[in-house]
Amino acid sequence: MSTLVCQDCGFDGSRWSDDDIERTLVHADDLIGYVLEGAGGSSTAEWTTHTVGIGGDPISSTHALMHHVHELAQMRRVAEEFEPMVGRVESLQAGGGVPKAPIETAEIGPAGVIGDVQRHRRHHGRPWQAICLYSSELIGLLRDEGHPIVAGAVGENVTVSGIDWTRMRGGLTVSIGDVVLRTSGPAAPCHQIGDCFTERHWNRIDHLERPGWARWYASVLRGGTVVPGDSVAVTA
Repeated sequence: MSTLVCQDCGFDGSRWSDDDIERTLVHADDLIGYVLEGAGGSSTAEWTTHTVGIGGDPISSTHALMHHVHELAQMRRVAEEFEPMVGRVESLQAGGGVPKAPIETAEIGPAGVIGDVQRHRRHHGRPWQAICLYSSELIGLLRDEGHPIVAGAVGENVTVSGIDWTRMRGGLTVSIGDVVLRTSGPAAPCHQIGDCFTERHWNRIDHLERPGWARWYASVLRGGTVVPGDSVAVTA
């Protein structure tokens, strides 16, 4: 395990497996793009002139990437006004794979909800995928379309209300009581959640096909306890 720790971006090398590092570097362009999504062209051009510094040993390259993503979020925060969003926790879920079962309390640590596991780790379980968030309003709209989806069925840990999901992007701060999360990227749907959709059309919540409908992953900046009814604040 690496001892590389960065107080600025929150990177902790001891939390990264070799597979985590490999799969994260594969998604380098995606993670940068999710922070810049919707930004003005001139600003994007200026911000992306900063070098990422990927190269050399894998753990240093991964830190360089995550630090760069952190810096891009800071630059965008300074350059663009972001109206904070306030909502609440509607439900919490954890367990092995999907669907995830409802829980009354979520104890959140650096790796996510304690007791939660991913049945298939190839596309899940990176430190930037520690928590999965979704919108109760979107679940309601999907049910109105006839999809048999309920909270936790598509694998989210925290189901929230009152948040405009079309404004979600990478690099946002999500505060729930003492817990502080940082959004990283949308969760790609797969056949594991097919039963939640009519004709198993799981791409109904694919970010590329239907922006504003995807679940969002987040890393944990500060852990703590979350219960339904807790206030949720999303800020830049």
